[in-house]
Amino acid sequence: MHSRNPSRRRFIATTAAASAVAVAAPYVRGAHAAGKLNIGFWDHWVPGANDTLTRLTKEWAEKEKVEVTIDYIPSQGNKLLLTIAAEAQAKAGHDILAHPTWEPQAHAKILEPMTDVMEPLIKQNGKVNATVEYLGRADGKWIAVPATVGSQIKGPCSRIDLMKQHAGIDVKAMYPAGSAPKADSWNLDAFLKAAEACHKAGAPFGIGLGGTTDSVDTAGAFFHAHGAALVNKDGQITVKSDPVRKTLDYMKKLASFFPPDAPAWDDASNNKWLVSGKGALIMNPPSAWAVAKRDAPQVAEQCWTHGMPSGPNGRYAPFLPYFWGVWAFSKNKPAAKSLLTHLSQRSSAEAMVAASQGYDLPSFEKLTDFKTWAEIGPPVGTLYHYPNPYNHQILSVAAAPAPPKIAVQIYTQGILTKMIVRHLQGEAMEKTLAWAESECEGFMRT
Repeated sequence: MHSRNPSRRRFIATTAAASAVAVAAPYVRGAHAAGKLNIGFWDHWVPGANDTLTRLTKEWAEKEKVEVTIDYIPSQGNKLLLTIAAEAQAKAGHDILAHPTWEPQAHAKILEPMTDVMEPLIKQNGKVNATVEYLGRADGKWIAVPATVGSQIKGPCSRIDLMKQHAGIDVKAMYPAGSAPKADSWNLDAFLKAAEACHKAGAPFGIGLGGTTDSVDTAGAFFHAHGAALVNKDGQITVKSDPVRKTLDYMKKLASFFPPDAPAWDDASNNKWLVSGKGALIMNPPSAWAVAKRDAPQVAEQCWTHGMPSGPNGRYAPFLPYFWGVWAFSKNKPAAKSLLTHLSQRSSAEAMVAASQGYDLPSFEKLTDFKTWAEIGPPVGTLYHYPNPYNHQILSVAAAPAPPKIAVQIYTQGILTKMIVRHLQGEAMEKTLAWAESECEGFMRT
């Protein structure tokens, strides 16, 4: 097996000859080799996580006598997205390729159906959440397999000390390690009051209002909690509705307690905010906490990851799944499906979770009890509720339930956060709604 990492050595330009992306050194074919397999995995940010995925793949390859080449493709600079687009156009490239959240839907017509893989996995590992179905199925069939690597919940990571001192909230008692949440009173009103108290104390919630994913994902969860959608599942525009109006009114109040530059924040901003010790809460997977362990251990030992506040429509958490897709033009579909089945086994998923320090999330309901989340620290138990072990909240993606081809445009254009910022800056409610409605009408024409 040959493994390469374009982010560290080189990245081959994505052109119509996308098959060149996977060119490797000459293969040495074994006497019983079952063909070759070219794989493009996402290049993980956690040191050592790629090594574990390589090891798992190598174990499978040696057993099945398949010659494997791996590229680890970074998301920085949109290199993974460029690779996906180039291979889709050229109808050549990797047999298996990592697909971020919306990509399976964008390429559904040229992805190999994966129902024959997913149905046994669901029977074995339990059902997947509705967001995975929404993004991973098309025309009644599975088009991709949810990947443990890269999938994440972007829920609250609170400072234990600051929340208790300034807001009177004991997040460890509310989400105790080792047992079910005691969070009936953790609702939107309580969240708003806590944000105001921490802001007055000089430790504002570090939530962004920019156009990148962290901000959009957070806004999406608050829209869902109010039962608000810009476009419904049937493709009808529902911008001018009471739930949307109530969401904007709530978010205008809440955002007044965010840092003043929140509309300019990107995905690094909330991480820096937590590590700097300035804020009492951010919305993020455990990546910010992991950096704090290294750079600001006094901050990390006061962090506690927990669930979202509930709203009139329920308790929703932002969830971004990654997928593994097999191109319809793959030259070795049986081997590809066999490997993805192997990587979706409980033992494989548990190894990947451990290697990522608890960041990665399997999407199957029976794979939320790994010891990593219970034992990793400091403080021990800080990630216990990260994988949503009690199904305490609904995992959601911003802009759903609109048809994916419309939702992805609402998402990538940051329409939800732009609406909040416009209203926050004094624009009349109906003018903001009219603008958003016009944007959605435009998305339906493209």
